[in-house]
Amino acid sequence: MNPMSNLLLNSARGPLASMHALDVMWVSFYSIGLLLASLLIITAVRKWIHNTFLSFLIKLVAYVMFFIGTLLMVLVILTWPN
Repeated sequence: MNPMSNLLLNSARGPLASMHALDVMWVSFYSIGLLLASLLIITAVRKWIHNTFLSFLIKLVAYVMFFIGTLLMVLVILTWPN
């Protein structure tokens, strides 16, 4: 098997195909944690923080966490075995 066909096979299975299955599981746990943490941060900011600038900064961090968690979860789903 030449290296190009191995690369093609791994890219067909998904972007995390070169990782071990248990490592992909941990990536999915981290992405779930990021999604949950961003949800809790947004809820706390809306309830307790009334300073507009501080609220904006914390919400920005939470939305970045949400985006990273979503991107990681999409990568895990694309790596799902066929």
